[in-house]
Amino acid sequence: MNDNRPPARAMHPLTKIALELGPLVIFFIANGRAGIYAATGAFMVATFVALVIMWLLARKIAVMPLISAAVVLVFGTLTIVLQDDHFIKMKPTLVNALFGVALLGGMALKKPLLPYVLGDVFELTPEGWRVLTIRWGVFFLAMAVLNEIVWRSVSTDSWVAFKTFGYLPLTLIFAMAQVPLMTRHGAPASAAPPTHAAPTTGSPKPGE
Repeated sequence: MNDNRPPARAMHPLTKIALELGPLVIFFIANGRAGIYAATGAFMVATFVALVIMWLLARKIAVMPLISAAVVLVFGTLTIVLQDDHFIKMKPTLVNALFGVALLGGMALKKPLLPYVLGDVFELTPEGWRVLTIRWGVFFLAMAVLNEIVWRSVSTDSWVAFKTFGYLPLTLIFAMAQVPLMTRHGAPASAAPPTHAAPTTGSPKPGE
């Protein structure tokens, strides 16, 4: 059967970062000017605009941004309809916990999921995938706990600032810290475990 879908294209890393950071910056600005509920609506719109741009540029969207966007839609709608900002504040907790449990649960069941997310970007040995999966799983759970601590301890404006300027830098720092591991456990394409998932353009990131 012929596949008439357009082929996937590589996205420039800076473009990818801009598309990930853009909705958060809009969220921060809108919160400062119009409050958390208007900011939530703006964040929802910006998130889906970013997804459309990702598709237009790369002809693919990674699984994690899609899941995060779906949770944004649900929790953002609850926040606006019920006028309760607890929902949007708990959204990063839910997404990060979901990713962490999925990664560590997959390892426990001997079905590591990270190669299906990053297998077309990195070539690692089975041991490399095992260690990297555990590290990312623990990192996601730690980010879920951190979000709970922050939003329950500080003002809404302070939480919005942390969400905007804390999440992505922490993720990038953690991702860079994994480079030595990936270098040690790099494997030629013929030795890498087979994957069947759509390719992605970079490291996983915690839920925005």
